[in-house]
Amino acid sequence: MSVMSLSALPSAASAYAAYASISSSFMLLKTTYHQIVPYEVHDYLISAVSRIFKKQATEENSSFILIIEKLDEYEYPNGLFESFEIYMADRATSVTNCLKILQTSMKSKHLTTKIAREETLTEFYQGIEITCKFLFRDNKAEEKNNPRVLSDDDPRVLSRGKQWFELSFEKIHKDIVVNSYIPFVMEEAEALQNSKKDLLIHSCNGAGGPWSPTILEHSSTFETLAMEPAAKKALMDDLDLFVKRREYFKRVGRAWKRGYLLYGPPGTGKSSLVAAVANYLKFDIYDLQLSNVNSDFMLRNVLMGIKNRSVLVIEDIDCSIALPDRSIPANSARPKQDPKITLSGLLNFIDGMWSSCGDERIIIFTTNHKDRLDPALLRPGRMDMHIHMSYLTMNGFKTLASTYLEINHQHWRFREIEELLGSVEATPAEVAEELMRTCDADACLRGLVNFLKDKKRKRTIVESGEDASPGAETTDGDDTTPGVELIPKAKKIKTNGLQDVFCHK
Repeated sequence: MSVMSLSALPSAASAYAAYASISSSFMLLKTTYHQIVPYEVHDYLISAVSRIFKKQATEENSSFILIIEKLDEYEYPNGLFESFEIYMADRATSVTNCLKILQTSMKSKHLTTKIAREETLTEFYQGIEITCKFLFRDNKAEEKNNPRVLSDDDPRVLSRGKQWFELSFEKIHKDIVVNSYIPFVMEEAEALQNSKKDLLIHSCNGAGGPWSPTILEHSSTFETLAMEPAAKKALMDDLDLFVKRREYFKRVGRAWKRGYLLYGPPGTGKSSLVAAVANYLKFDIYDLQLSNVNSDFMLRNVLMGIKNRSVLVIEDIDCSIALPDRSIPANSARPKQDPKITLSGLLNFIDGMWSSCGDERIIIFTTNHKDRLDPALLRPGRMDMHIHMSYLTMNGFKTLASTYLEINHQHWRFREIEELLGSVEATPAEVAEELMRTCDADACLRGLVNFLKDKKRKRTIVESGEDASPGAETTDGDDTTPGVELIPKAKKIKTNGLQDVFCHK
């Protein structure tokens, strides 16, 4: 036997001695327990301990069910049910052989699919198995035996066909399902709905009634907009930044909204720019005519009906609301006014306490005369970016030529048109009208040149002080039209404090 083996003997002997001591102590305790504790109590203690462990194991592995009904107890639609309806219809495509398909309106460009019958779908979320059942119960048979039957014109008749979802999973995962899985489904459903929905434009009569929607068929986009490329890019970058900053606005305590002012002469594309913004962001438009609103209280009720992810448009803001006349000195007598709504009432919703009642909103004001607006409206937080929509430039004309005439090359008349646009002021609407007169591109450009030359001739006559011929034809949008002021020529992008984007010559 080696020296190492001999040296290991004391350690083995010590371990054996310790084991013998523990065994002896355990046997002594067991003997004492049986001698002291009566046999009747033995079974009770063993049964109680078994029940404790069995209950804990059962609770950990038991199934938990969440019910998501279509209507709440007041017969109002449940938004969470709508989210699961959209989400499950998309997931069910691969596992079911029956779905409902419908067109929400005759003008709708998209088809909607819904689950057609009771279905059971199972998916895994973060390793958790979640079973979702779509269930339906027809209450008509029950109503035949019930003397309190709802009439056909009762709005609660929707509850006759009760629909609901049942989510089942292991109880220990309840917090994850409620706090993580359900918000995930809501976000996915919103993304699916936004990708397939038809854009709507809403109007309101101002009498406190609901908004009336119709499908927005305006096809204006930033690609077809006759606007300076630098101004166009500045606006698109600002919109992109806005939609990505949900958490930022929440962190700094600001309402998630952005305000724009479009100002300039009529016919310069303000309405087309509004449609382009809506088509770019996939936001619905809410067109509000302030002249139809009778009071500040009614204005608040109307604005509270606007949904998230929307563009609120208030056109001709200087004509729609009683703004203070800044040309009259403060100490002089002012004419008495009886406005339907006040500037403070509007500002309270745009930038006051009520501005936080809604998320991801674009507010666009339009005016032909920026100088008539009160400074309280113009400051950042209310009108964050000021965009000057003015007369057509050569870059804007090339966009119109590509859109209306499909001319994507340098036409021989472009040089002459550029010289004329540099000496006269023509709006995009006027030029677009000339480009739509015929399908012959050369004929359209020839007519446009004659149109611009005629505007130049009229301008020369006015500047020289000569009287135009009695039967001379006038052109809408000319600089002699009352109410349209001449805009100083400029070609720059200016950003400081109040962000002004100049897109005119």
